[in-house]
Amino acid sequence: MKITIFGLTISSSWGNGHATPYRAIVRALARRGHQVTFFEKDVEYYYWRRDFAQLDYCKLVLYSSWEDLRRKALAETSESCAVIVGSYCPDGARIADEVLALDGPLHIFYDLDTPITLANMQHGDLDYLRRDQVGAFDLYLSFTGGDILRELEGRWGARMARALYGCVDPEVHARVAMLEKYRCDLSYMGTYATDRQHKVEELFVRPARLMQTASFVLAGSLYPRGWVWPSNVKRFDHVAPGAHPALYSSSRATLNVTRDGMARGGYCPSGRFFEAAACGTTIITDWFEGLDTFFHPEEELIVVSHAEQVKAALEMTDAELHRVALRAKERTLTEHTGDARAEELSRYMEEARRGESVASAEASSRTSSLEVAS
Repeated sequence: MKITIFGLTISSSWGNGHATPYRAIVRALARRGHQVTFFEKDVEYYYWRRDFAQLDYCKLVLYSSWEDLRRKALAETSESCAVIVGSYCPDGARIADEVLALDGPLHIFYDLDTPITLANMQHGDLDYLRRDQVGAFDLYLSFTGGDILRELEGRWGARMARALYGCVDPEVHARVAMLEKYRCDLSYMGTYATDRQHKVEELFVRPARLMQTASFVLAGSLYPRGWVWPSNVKRFDHVAPGAHPALYSSSRATLNVTRDGMARGGYCPSGRFFEAAACGTTIITDWFEGLDTFFHPEEELIVVSHAEQVKAALEMTDAELHRVALRAKERTLTEHTGDARAEELSRYMEEARRGESVASAEASSRTSSLEVAS
């Protein structure tokens, strides 16, 4: 199968959560024998922070403007079995108009920012998606599940909405030797965002102040200059994907913090969950609805809501933390890999060709459950 993707970025992981899941899924699609072309606009902030400019598992096309690319891109897309337009793709709404006009491929929108997309669309159209385009796609994939899938179909007119969550590539993320510069009791990897900074303050900064003899590492970009961090917090503006395993493997535990906009809808696991778990690192996280469908709280990760709980978790023995991490790793390598998501994507595409909505899929699932029970 030939698949064409227009996305924010696959070449640079700087300041975004798109590149890593794209890589895991596309690599898995390639292993399944599919040919993938990824079109990425060559913007300046990724140009200077690019992890690579070509891939051995997909064709990467970097372009300066849609006008220069249009003829080539549409020719390639018209020969594809499916075309995917991703959230925050520069000029995505314009590109969507062009590819939606093609009769051949299955038309798919992949929203890696669904709660933010829907919140912003209440006030008008977006650069990467117009409200009238939601129902034009055969399949709307969402990084977030739960009630938001029914909202997409019921309120926004999506023909078929499905969750395609974050994932990990076990070939990239696995336990490695500890690096002294990353050694810490607790790490946190996340770009600055105003709607989660209050949680970062409570679950990361306050524990650092409470535990002066413990060490903390914060890796992430866009934090305001001039901020004064506790003396036991070491800062890294960016940790490249190739160094993520070393960071996790050098941390006794790592913290996950969910943006408010994502947490309100629930069912929004960060891809960093799965990266850390695959590396065998204990995860400490805030709660969001649906978290327990991905991991068993307290058995596979540690749920916290305030600094004292983080402190208590870090005071657990290494053996206790290791038991939690091992269970999460086993779950991740079974259910949350790029191969698992590629299989889900293939199934969703078949469902889209049959025109199934999320409601019909749930009804089918309930019928199957009743048949099994009887």
